Amino acid sequence: MIKSAEKKGFPALFWLANVMELFERGAYYGMNSVLAVYLTASVREGGLGFAEESVGFLQAIVYALTYIVPILGGALAEKMGYRRMLIVAFSFLTAGYFAAGYSSSYALVFLSLLVMATGSGLFKPIISGTIARSTTEENSGLGFGIYYWMINLGAFFAPLIVSVLKGFSWKYVFMASSLWCFLMLIPSLFLYKDPVLPGKGRSLKETASNALIVLRDSRFMLMVFIYSFFWILYFQNFGTVLWFLRDLVDKEPVNRLVNGFLQSLGLGWKFNFGAEHVTVINAATIILLQVLVSRIVKNMRPLPVMSSGIIFGALGFSLLAIAKTPWIFIAGIVVFSVGEMTAHPKYYSYIGRVAPDDKKAIYMGYAFLYGVIGSLFGSSLGAILYVKMVKNGGKPALFFGLFAFLGFICCLLLTLFDRFFSQDSSETRKRAKSIMTVLYSLLTLAGGALMVDNLFLSPVPNYKVLFQAIILLLVGAGGLYLTFSRKNVQT
Repeated sequence: MIKSAEKKGFPALFWLANVMELFERGAYYGMNSVLAVYLTASVREGGLGFAEESVGFLQAIVYALTYIVPILGGALAEKMGYRRMLIVAFSFLTAGYFAAGYSSSYALVFLSLLVMATGSGLFKPIISGTIARSTTEENSGLGFGIYYWMINLGAFFAPLIVSVLKGFSWKYVFMASSLWCFLMLIPSLFLYKDPVLPGKGRSLKETASNALIVLRDSRFMLMVFIYSFFWILYFQNFGTVLWFLRDLVDKEPVNRLVNGFLQSLGLGWKFNFGAEHVTVINAATIILLQVLVSRIVKNMRPLPVMSSGIIFGALGFSLLAIAKTPWIFIAGIVVFSVGEMTAHPKYYSYIGRVAPDDKKAIYMGYAFLYGVIGSLFGSSLGAILYVKMVKNGGKPALFFGLFAFLGFICCLLLTLFDRFFSQDSSETRKRAKSIMTVLYSLLTLAGGALMVDNLFLSPVPNYKVLFQAIILLLVGAGGLYLTFSRKNVQT
């Protein structure tokens, strides 16, 4: 693969950017593969003993921030230079991971992870921009394929290292992530050269204007909201799925099989199936099958393929609902991963097709909004339901069945979108505007009700509930304002 790539003329900057991506994603997925377990494990077990609901709230905000910051980060990188912002990003990442490992209070852990998330969000547009500007039209497909492989290689190998490190101390997990990012400061300082940027880059005012163009497009936002349902499922893989594996799945059959195999090879390694291996299974599935899946769906329409992928994702959670053995649990993760690799690339393909010709770059830059919605609702809601249904209710089948049902609903809504909204016209824009008006109104009412209940009816105000109420109000009321703004987008 490398020889083929070299023949197509990838410069040194391309490979440097991919190495940075490998280390940054390794740091990110390595920590996040066990974060939810570490934060909720008892102090006796070396964890911090936080409540699952508190961890879900923390993850919701932190993950959402990693999707929001790139909006500003891309503009800053183009104005200040990629190299400068790269140094800032890795500095934030190094400090955030390090501080999180040595923090024990909820507030300090939260703050440290927000610093980390800021660094991760600043990093994203720099590296993707570097890849885009160090490839040509001829080799960009291969270039971004290598880039995607680097992401999953980091997600595969780092949790395996984490499985060893956590046996000594949970702190080593955070120190490893901090070290990997610190090591990337060296090439950032001495090897990285800014690619040639067109013009003077976007101003912050232009960035805000572009955001308004996209957010006012009711048809686009309807698509984002529908697709977000699938990502509510996805974010369970960093929280509730890990707790389920820890609390209820019998891991011994897997341990016996793997350890027996290792012994037959004369290796004295001790394998223990743990939370970090969920990320390993997900990444390994994508590494092994992505090329095959991509070839199968290459010439198919995006929306039907996305629907098929989401069905696989829902089936994966259906298997988790009936997981009486670890093998069914693993099968559920594999099936979900097949769904992820089927749906997600086609999502970006669809956005590229339907975006207005003169605004394709803008729409592609905001296509990730599914992650903001999916993390805000998925992580927090998942944690609350896990405590009620699984931890206290003893009904894991009902819990995962509910999320599987949400996946099937997402598929149904996407199919309806394909039928009634896929073509851009005044009629489809009008229908989408009506639906989004109802949705934004419901979010506004829900946020207002939560705020009134928390501030005036509850004996003790809960700042987490209050914060969530504010988010609902901002999304709902802000969406209504933009929807009915006189400067509504005309696509």
